[in-house]
Amino acid sequence: MRQLLWWLIGGSRGGENRLRIVRTLHDRPMNTNQLSEALELNYKTVQHHLEVLEENNIVTTQGDNYGKMYFLTDQMTNNLDILEEIAEQAELDTNGD
Repeated sequence: MRQLLWWLIGGSRGGENRLRIVRTLHDRPMNTNQLSEALELNYKTVQHHLEVLEENNIVTTQGDNYGKMYFLTDQMTNNLDILEEIAEQAELDTNGD
């Protein structure tokens, strides 16, 4: 999991946005539009990052289409400490939004 999170968060251009998405979903599940508004990011940008996170078993979904809600997987929830450690080492915002 550590290597995966380094690749997704610490070692890529989109890492900071993915970190913000994971932190936000840890607070409560949201759909793409809600995340876009909460994070003040373009809808398509959020959609792209969610696809990457879902492909890598960081988030999971319930529902369909516009109402599709995103949740952190149990695996991600159990490794939030590693996420924060990587965020700190990568010098990303460690205080949240």
